Amino acid sequence: MSTGKAPGKLYLAGEYAVVETGFPAVIASVNQYVTAHITKSLNGGTIQSKNLNKELIHWDRQGTELVFDDTESQLQYILAAINFVEKYALEKNIRLNYYDLLVTSELDSKDGKKYGLGSSAAVTVAVVKTLGDFYHLNLSAMDVYKLSAIAHLSVQGNGSLGDIAASAFGGIVAYKSPDRNWVFNMIKNHSLTKLLGLDWPELKIETLQLPENLELTVGWTGSPASTSILVDRIALTKAQKVEKYQNFLKSSRQNVETLIDGFRSSNSDMIKDMISKYRTLLADLAEFSDVHIETEMLTQLCDIAEKLGGAAKTSGAGGGDCGIVISDHKLKLEKLKQEWEKVGITPLSLKIGEIIANA
Repeated sequence: MSTGKAPGKLYLAGEYAVVETGFPAVIASVNQYVTAHITKSLNGGTIQSKNLNKELIHWDRQGTELVFDDTESQLQYILAAINFVEKYALEKNIRLNYYDLLVTSELDSKDGKKYGLGSSAAVTVAVVKTLGDFYHLNLSAMDVYKLSAIAHLSVQGNGSLGDIAASAFGGIVAYKSPDRNWVFNMIKNHSLTKLLGLDWPELKIETLQLPENLELTVGWTGSPASTSILVDRIALTKAQKVEKYQNFLKSSRQNVETLIDGFRSSNSDMIKDMISKYRTLLADLAEFSDVHIETEMLTQLCDIAEKLGGAAKTSGAGGGDCGIVISDHKLKLEKLKQEWEKVGITPLSLKIGEIIANA
């Protein structure tokens, strides 16, 4: 049996700006995982994703192509991951096999509600990793990122791919998104082997460490958000309010680069200050774009944490889902969690995920 695990993610800073090529973000992986298991089979195979989709899909091969008994399956990211890893395996002259694939996820609540931890990215990465192990491809963390990014783009067509980076590398990453137009063009004209071997324009992934005296605490509002809808609305603002949007990008770059320096130098005060200031940047973006990023519940989450001495902000697109708090040991976490629970915010038992060994 081959097994691959990929963590979920939370944005610490850089949301919205990171969708622009080369603009930085800081993203933390978390210790909740999507796990993919592969067991070799002799004739035909199955795919099942217990949390994401209850159906059991049977598949066969026609030549090197997978053929499914359910063309309406919702498991697009799994199928894309399989497609590109197997193309890469064929380029390495590896014979394709039959197998049963089982995917399980810890990234949703017990009643199936999404926390906003990037489940589609983690699913893609987990399948790429376990298939890479199954076919003995010896994939590095960067190889996993690139194959997962290609698979993800083939389904979604856009996005920063920052959640892919966090899931592929683990820990905390400083991330700059690649030129996706270049990636699309390269996929059309070159082998995956060549594409994985090249430096992608603008792409940068650097693993960071949270200083030992700081802690990440996460609260969940219980209300899911639609990242794609919110990002699309900001894209409309980008076209309509060019100057204000460019000012936001400039401020975001300065803030996140300072935050990254804070991580590199283990400057706890700088990290907390930049997290708080990014909350203000997002508030300005929300105001001039008329997009509801910080909901009433998220405002309460952040305000409670700030009154107790933490640096707090929304995580990701906002509009629901999670808020994060970076604090030192002076903040009484039990007090914070009690105050959150009084207003209906659920503290999540999330910690920063492990750094992937082959990163």
